Amino acid sequence: MNSSNKYNNFIKRNEILDYKDIDTLKKYINEQGKILSRRSTGLYAKKQKQVSRSIKKARILGLLPFLNKN
Repeated sequence: MNSSNKYNNFIKRNEILDYKDIDTLKKYINEQGKILSRRSTGLYAKKQKQVSRSIKKARILGLLPFLNKN
């Protein structure tokens, strides 16, 4: 695994990710509003799925935008 990965330290192994934690979820979305891949986040598959589900749930509830229009 690449040690220069800047996303590695956001979520601890035992930490439960919540869809209401918008600040943490924004770290896993790029400028266009797309969810970052596992390769770029450095997360395990289980945590990446949690992040994706939380982001999608937050989008549906209106807490996060679907697109970032600049």
